[in-house]
Amino acid sequence: MVNIPRLVVAAPSSGSGKTTVATGLMAAFAARGLAVSGHKVGPDYIDPGFHTLATGRPGRNLDAYMSGPELIAPLFAHGARGCGLAVVEGVMGLYDGASGLGELASTAHVAKLLRAPVVLVVDASSQSRSVAALVHGFASWDAEVRIGGVILNKVGSDRHEALLREALEESGVPVLGVLRRVEGVAVPSRHLGLVPVAERRSDAVAAVAAMAGQVAAGCDLEGLLALARSAPALPGGGWSADEAVAPEGMPEGRTDGRPLVAVAGGAAFTFSYAENTELLAAAGADVVAFDPLRDEALPPGTRGVVIGGGFPEVYAPELSANEALRKDVAEAALSGAPVAAECAGLLYLARSLDGLPMCGVLDAGARMTKRLTLGYRDAVALTDNVLAPAGARMRGHEFHRTVIEPGAGDEPAWGMHRPERRVEGFVRGNVHASYLHTHWAASPGTAARFVERCRG
Repeated sequence: MVNIPRLVVAAPSSGSGKTTVATGLMAAFAARGLAVSGHKVGPDYIDPGFHTLATGRPGRNLDAYMSGPELIAPLFAHGARGCGLAVVEGVMGLYDGASGLGELASTAHVAKLLRAPVVLVVDASSQSRSVAALVHGFASWDAEVRIGGVILNKVGSDRHEALLREALEESGVPVLGVLRRVEGVAVPSRHLGLVPVAERRSDAVAAVAAMAGQVAAGCDLEGLLALARSAPALPGGGWSADEAVAPEGMPEGRTDGRPLVAVAGGAAFTFSYAENTELLAAAGADVVAFDPLRDEALPPGTRGVVIGGGFPEVYAPELSANEALRKDVAEAALSGAPVAAECAGLLYLARSLDGLPMCGVLDAGARMTKRLTLGYRDAVALTDNVLAPAGARMRGHEFHRTVIEPGAGDEPAWGMHRPERRVEGFVRGNVHASYLHTHWAASPGTAARFVERCRG
């Protein structure tokens, strides 16, 4: 059994203030000396960076579409192990899930899987008595979702607060916090959402501190903690990277050492799931980070390279100017070292990005566009490759405003089956490059396969 106090911070819609409240709660409770674990519903990479800053622990994603509902509680227990409180930030509106698939991957779905009480953050800036109807509707929509309290955000005045509280007395849902609009709390955003912590660390530290101060001053922390402690124990145990890759294991008779896998990081490559790296290590790799903006060579002894998502389009001039590393990556790929690249990594391996030279591993050019490509994907591996055998199925997510031409190589990486049928990505020798973001906990054999290829 897993008995970790927990809350899900949700809202009727995006833009209501979930990130401010969730991050502020994490930081406020951490400042009290409580070990706090931060989680994000859905595939988002940016909010967990703020959770990490607030708690001092890796921010974790809980995505019932990518990892499957059966892994939500184990992944939660793994990330929150040893903590006195876990705060789960929702995605979009409380009941908004994967398009066309009902509640799947919604905040409500994850809350039910975690048996966690929900705190509803309501943007009250343009309403008074109507707030009671709104809260009543959300609280009564699904009897399995327990809304344990409301935090009113963007409240204009003492009179406004009084009207809201009076209305909510009839709903039976307690008010656990009231937040006014405060300067210095907002976090800058751009074409794909909030600006990641790694790009503006000092400003992000100040923003998180401001969130913590606002939440601590405006919320009933003792009431929220009591609500979190009312969550019942979860059956089962925590997910383990070691156990997940154990069936794969090292092939009989192999006594090779641990191959070094270099994983891209730094400000340009901030999108990654902690479990992916943990699985690489559990599968027998030594994982070392490198920064394509600063390092002029891959770490000595590199046997494989993983380049995840991020914002290479923002840093294209700097990435292009680091010619030494671009050549080193290209030589590693040419020599047969396994390379796995997702989204930003795909662009980095291309011939060019917005007209600037990149690594040239792929004979393709990439450029920014105004069109946002966003959504869950069902994919099947079309070619035997370093991540999956031909025919293997994977669920993933796309999130970008760039295009690459051509969109697929002679040997495509994936055949997409949702939302439309198409081929995408590139397989070239031991290089696998695609726009598809994947969560390897759903298919731990991915990490084991990649590490085995690194052993040669």
